[in-house]
Amino acid sequence: MQTRVFIVYMNTALASRLFALADQNGMMSKGYAWIITAGLSNSLNVLDSDVVDSMDGVLGVRSHVPKSKELESFDRRWKRELHLMKPNSPLTGINFSSLWAYDTICALARAAEKILPPTNPSFVKPNTSESRIDFANLGASRIGSRLRDELRNTRFKGLSGEFNLINRQLESLVFEIINVIGNGRVVGYWTPEKGISQNLGPNYKNGLKQIIWPGDSTTTPTGWAIPSLKIGVPVKLGFPEFVEQRKNGNKTTYTGFSIDVFSAVLETLDKDLGFKVLHDFIGFEDETGLMDGSYDDLLLQIKNKKFDAVVGDTTIVANRTDYVDFTLPYSESGWTMLVLAKGDNRKNMWIFLKPWTWDLWLTVGTSCIFITIVIWVMEHNTENTEFRGSYRRQLAMILMFPFYAFVIPQRELVVRDCSSFVLVVWLWLAFILMQSYTASLSSILTVDKLEPTFDNLERLRTKDHFIGFQSGCFVGNLLEKQFNFSRSQLKSYGTIQEYHEALSNGSKNGGVTAIFDEIPYIRVFLKAYGSQYTTAGPIYRTVGFGFAFPKESPLVSYFSKAILLVRENETKMDEIEKRYFGEKVTSVTLAPTISTGSSSLRAFNFGGLFIIAGIATLFAIAISERYIWQRPVALIRQYLTSDHPANRIELAAQPTAEMDAGDHSPEVHQDSGNSGRISGRIKEDIAVE
Repeated sequence: MQTRVFIVYMNTALASRLFALADQNGMMSKGYAWIITAGLSNSLNVLDSDVVDSMDGVLGVRSHVPKSKELESFDRRWKRELHLMKPNSPLTGINFSSLWAYDTICALARAAEKILPPTNPSFVKPNTSESRIDFANLGASRIGSRLRDELRNTRFKGLSGEFNLINRQLESLVFEIINVIGNGRVVGYWTPEKGISQNLGPNYKNGLKQIIWPGDSTTTPTGWAIPSLKIGVPVKLGFPEFVEQRKNGNKTTYTGFSIDVFSAVLETLDKDLGFKVLHDFIGFEDETGLMDGSYDDLLLQIKNKKFDAVVGDTTIVANRTDYVDFTLPYSESGWTMLVLAKGDNRKNMWIFLKPWTWDLWLTVGTSCIFITIVIWVMEHNTENTEFRGSYRRQLAMILMFPFYAFVIPQRELVVRDCSSFVLVVWLWLAFILMQSYTASLSSILTVDKLEPTFDNLERLRTKDHFIGFQSGCFVGNLLEKQFNFSRSQLKSYGTIQEYHEALSNGSKNGGVTAIFDEIPYIRVFLKAYGSQYTTAGPIYRTVGFGFAFPKESPLVSYFSKAILLVRENETKMDEIEKRYFGEKVTSVTLAPTISTGSSSLRAFNFGGLFIIAGIATLFAIAISERYIWQRPVALIRQYLTSDHPANRIELAAQPTAEMDAGDHSPEVHQDSGNSGRISGRIKEDIAVE
């Protein structure tokens, strides 16, 4: 790269010729930076006006001269005397060197006044008998050393500021940083204590004021010029939406999403960052017009200095940063698996079974039978005729009772309170299940959701399956090295038509089971064949597409900043994407939903509901049929409290009726109550038959 920063250290005569020639050759234009030293900065007022005009935008450093009444008076007298002596002189002011000369003479006079009165200012004549030089005839002052020492110690405030010799030199403690616009515009100051600041007053501000650079530019020059870049471009037959080479005779042009983004970045560099980049696109192709290797081979040409940069759909991958530097990504990306989609479920005659999995169907059926049996147990010993009759009739009632509860809700099917409680629990459970079933079935019938035919990554590693990837893409290496696929299983393809053919044929017919590729390419493919294919499995993240440059190239930071500016301008990026894709395809967040399993409801989804219903049902039967748990409790209590064996035998021989005596009126004799209940059952059975 060519430097565009120049530091000028020369006298005014040479500087006048230099800047005039630089202006004539266009070197005082936008992108250049010129800096002049103090000697030239202090003499701007003595330069010709045409030369000063050609120096617009130059930066300089000069000593700071503080304003004072003495300086103003001296300047007026100087101009008056100069006008009287040379009326036509172009000089109108005094420069800093003249002020230093004036202060030096004043210091010498002050030193001489201090030592001359008591001293004889005589001279010592040297021996010049053998010398032929005129200067050798000059005498040496007897007070020279004293005058020198006194001059070193002289301190006073002169026209140029504080007069103080440091290491035998007169030095300034404050410098002005000037921007040559006219005779010079002060844009800042430098002091040993504060460094660079905009002012010297109490309102201290760091930095410099706005600088106007050559070419009337306010953008800070980069300091170097970029020669025409040789930019390598991938040449491939597939996915022309990203990069496409077009040949028309001897003229070759490149179009596509990546090329248009690069053009937008160049426009931003010129407009917002202040430098123009010239470039030539060179296709990375062999003699047959096909791509001469993989993307890795293309990037290696930067290291080999065949290309200055690579522009295209180049993914930023870690191993590639060993030999190139990438800009920030101009798109998001990731890669995933593309497979065939299953047929339309809406054409399946058994689709009504799909909302629930088999385990949920089995659980619901078991729950129906369990709750009906519980209600039968509680209602069987009552006057409810629905649960009486032959065994065949009772079995049919057990199987049909859940449906009776819905079909004939106005009919009183139970008479006991506990049975009613269990029936309410069942209706509550059934209502939730019905609503969930209806919602799931509606989703299946109305939403066009494709499901993958294959979503198991582990099964793909078997020898029966072949895997596809895009030719030259980094995905092929990842599948082999990180995902442990055999090289013999991998097949490369270049176009979406080849993708379609390979997936349609399948592994058994010379095709593949799945294709792994980056999200933007898959989105382009699905736009053409979306009704037949879908994605499956997880999305493996990548940084995205970026432009590549040589290692430690200063262009990377500028291009990265320009990419950020372009991406922040959503209107421009959306316009480019719609031009080639019709939609946004370079965002992973908008990638298709990845389906990895069935959408049917499982028993686990309603596990809490079944647990609540089961506990409520058991609680109801425990209250209604207390003999179920009272008899074992009484036996255990008697066994634990009695030590005599005869008591245990007598306890075991007690009739069951004694345990149920609390459920009947105390006014009725136990034996007659039992016989009456049995005879009533016989009459009911006969009537039913």
